Amino acid sequence: MANVEIREASVADVPAVKAVTDAAYRHYIERIGVVPAPMEADHAANVAAGKVFVAREPGAGGRVTGLVVIEARTDHLFLDSIAVRPGAHGQGIGRRLLEFVDTRACALGLPEVRLCTNAMMWENQRIYPKFGYEVVERRVDGPYDRIHYRKRLRRRVS
Repeated sequence: MANVEIREASVADVPAVKAVTDAAYRHYIERIGVVPAPMEADHAANVAAGKVFVAREPGAGGRVTGLVVIEARTDHLFLDSIAVRPGAHGQGIGRRLLEFVDTRACALGLPEVRLCTNAMMWENQRIYPKFGYEVVERRVDGPYDRIHYRKRLRRRVS
């Protein structure tokens, strides 16, 4: 599994957050016919709001290899975006990031994680169920045809 450190993103990480997000989502533009929403996000504002966590190679100067954008809501943690640098696929970084999201939700006392993915991103429809996510609904939001998922987390007994 990936040997990466996951930490809250800093202002200095904003260019890397944009670069990794763009690289991870760029190939979907032609398939879905629009720019994926994560590519149009205000990365600086998300970092400033404490919503972005980056996976970095260990050691000083380690580059950002992946990231998640999350937002705590009243009854769940919303996973707005997950991105892994294409050259780092297959190293377990996505798995580590999804585990981080679960751990973060539990630490915040939230019972589930929710996310949505474009219906044309069919790879995600195979991946998310493997990590315990179930389909809640399919809904069109403007130009986006999205499938909404949730993952109920087990309550930890103290």
